[in-house]
Amino acid sequence: MPKSENHLKQGPDETLDIHLGGKWQLGRDNLSIRDVNLFLEQHPGTRRIIFNCKNLDAWDSSILTFLLSLIRIASRKNIQVEKDELPSGIQQLITLATAVPQKEDAKKSVPEPGFFETVGADTIRFVHSIGELMEFIGGAFLAVIKLFVRKPRFRSQDFWQFLMDAGARAVPIVSLISFLVGLILAFVGIMQLKLFGAQIFVADLVGIAMVRQMGAIMTGIIMAGRTGAAFASQLGTMQVNEEIDAFKTLAISPMEFLVLPRMLALTLMMPFLVLYADLMGVLGGALVAVGIFDISLPMYLTRTIEVVGLNDLFIGLFMGVVFGILISLSGCMRGIQCERSASAVGDAATSAVVTGIVAIIIATSVITILCDIIGI
Repeated sequence: MPKSENHLKQGPDETLDIHLGGKWQLGRDNLSIRDVNLFLEQHPGTRRIIFNCKNLDAWDSSILTFLLSLIRIASRKNIQVEKDELPSGIQQLITLATAVPQKEDAKKSVPEPGFFETVGADTIRFVHSIGELMEFIGGAFLAVIKLFVRKPRFRSQDFWQFLMDAGARAVPIVSLISFLVGLILAFVGIMQLKLFGAQIFVADLVGIAMVRQMGAIMTGIIMAGRTGAAFASQLGTMQVNEEIDAFKTLAISPMEFLVLPRMLALTLMMPFLVLYADLMGVLGGALVAVGIFDISLPMYLTRTIEVVGLNDLFIGLFMGVVFGILISLSGCMRGIQCERSASAVGDAATSAVVTGIVAIIIATSVITILCDIIGI
């Protein structure tokens, strides 16, 4: 396209006259926005831009890009752009490109909620969550009952996979934490007992504390952070992908197919993990007593066997079973309650860990008080 068909001309009354002609298409030698900028710098008094399109034969999106850039530059320099002489099609496209619909509530101010409104909303959410919790527990209870009256509606390979995840694969972290807890209990206790020359009673302290409560509590907290969060993430991802809705559409109960095998696997594995944690805790205490304070290993083990009774062992194992139920219910419930977004999966996992740990502490308090009342 000849250059003469597209040029800039200084008109009267501080006007820039832009002539657009020929075929304005990509790949042709057209006017550039740099030419306009240079012209405006040379004529700083320009206050109006007009167009002459009498010789414009054909055009594509490149002319629209040029004109939009020109309009933005003119707006910054307070220059009026008259688009009346442009082809009607170009005028309509410019109008669509520059139209910004005002948001309906753009000028609406959002008042800050007051104290009583905040308390009321929190109370309503709390009551609603209690209702959801009771509904979930009821559904889990019915699923357990159906397990004994008819064939379970979950895949056996899933159940064995959950057993492996909640059992053997949790042994390393349970070993480390329980051994260190026993070691810490022994070191702190023996530092005080040696003031009275009663270092041997560190076996009593470590043995009873680990077997009766600490083994179960530490294992429960570990499993809440490990397995409970995993359950919430798995079910939360399925909720986001609408897989749980698909189960309901196929008349397959998510409670029986997804929640029940996880709950059974963790509940069955928790007593074994607690028993193993007790052993590792006692060994951690023995390391301190034998390695640092010269207490013989046979004497330490003999003292441990004498003071730790079956009541202590059964209480710890019972706590393990209760913790397994609470952790699995917390993880599965938060996973199924997950909203349909990627960030909600992480929120569900976090909520599952917090709910599981709080449930463990509350259950420990209740069981300890009941044991004191009963006298065991």
